[in-house]
Amino acid sequence: MIAANNPSLRSWISVPEGSDFPIQNLPFGVFTKSGSTARVGTRIGDTVIDLSILTASGQLEVAGFTAEDFSQECLNPMMKKGKEATRRLRQALSDLFSTENHAAASNESIQKALFSVNEVDMCMPVQIGDYTDFYSSKEHATNVGIMFRDPANALLPNWLWIPVGYHGRSSSVIISGQDIHRPKGQIKPDDNEPPIFAASRQVDFELEMGFITYDGKPLGDSISTNEAEDFIFGMCLFNDWSARDIQKWEYVPLGPFLAKNFASSISCWIVTLDALQPFAVESPEQDPAVLSYLTFEGKKSYDIQLEVGLTPENTTEKIISNSNFKYMYWNMSQQLAHHTVNGCNVRCGDLMGSGTISGSTPDSFGSMLELAWKGTKPLLMNDGTERRFIQDGDTVTMRGYCQNNDVRIGFGEVKAKILPSK
Repeated sequence: MIAANNPSLRSWISVPEGSDFPIQNLPFGVFTKSGSTARVGTRIGDTVIDLSILTASGQLEVAGFTAEDFSQECLNPMMKKGKEATRRLRQALSDLFSTENHAAASNESIQKALFSVNEVDMCMPVQIGDYTDFYSSKEHATNVGIMFRDPANALLPNWLWIPVGYHGRSSSVIISGQDIHRPKGQIKPDDNEPPIFAASRQVDFELEMGFITYDGKPLGDSISTNEAEDFIFGMCLFNDWSARDIQKWEYVPLGPFLAKNFASSISCWIVTLDALQPFAVESPEQDPAVLSYLTFEGKKSYDIQLEVGLTPENTTEKIISNSNFKYMYWNMSQQLAHHTVNGCNVRCGDLMGSGTISGSTPDSFGSMLELAWKGTKPLLMNDGTERRFIQDGDTVTMRGYCQNNDVRIGFGEVKAKILPSK
């Protein structure tokens, strides 16, 4: 067991019941306070902890780290230290804030590093160099195939053999809370007429998880499935927004472009893969048997409960989807192994999206495209209105957490409102 994951640990910092952030979590993020410069922090309960203050005052001493590593606008310098270093850092934080450390609670230097979550503004946690999006939920891929192709052959011939993916746009990955203007582009409402230029009429969310990498291997080398988790720093919630009508017209032959690159939203806190280890589960059975470089040993999936809420303007939220990350057919280790098998290098801060996460039941589908089944089964909101896709003024909120009999580890939320097209 990783010592910081010990379920019996308690913190001298107050943790509300049902919080996503017990001492067993210790996620990492970047924040500002009262217009100050950005710095790296962690969180316990509703308290944000400034690692730069702790280190500068000598209260947090971890081999390889200085206060400068935490006086940064992103987590990348910290992640550059690698997995063993960040594991030591998380353990040191666990020791410092555990109830077993009786002196720490009254230490004035430590108290100066503690802020209420309501006092701070969260920033983009990672400087993302490259972003890759996968298409790894069998249920989602099947649903899309049924709607747009032949129901008898819903999956394309390669889908059960490779973790299908494409290179996305990192510049438009944004932090939770940043609103999005409805995108514009070419759409083709009538198959018998030429396309038109207009604002998208079918803006959609995609329920995903993302993972953030450490530095990988040099160009030309590959990462195996057995090595993959050593190169994964942590995970976040990820809403990979989509404009379905733009996508339908443009995606053959080279895949999505304007339909996807207008915005993708990530949550503020990155939960380390170490913190998620108690929730590792078996992956779904894969048939046909995968090629040798995609085989793996052990539990590589994670039991992360997910939900999506939709809130029309001036009314209350309705939960429209309940899903789980464990449904993913292709796991993260397979995705990273496939990504690098040709010698592609990944770098510190790269983002990998899971692809839309759908389960086998209608209430577990991970997009409006599926939930409203291409617009034929509109969803009823709490104010009596219906939704086939996302309308202007609508806010989409995604939440995720792991829970067993001992502890709950959560990600907080990722949310954004759709504004009218500019």
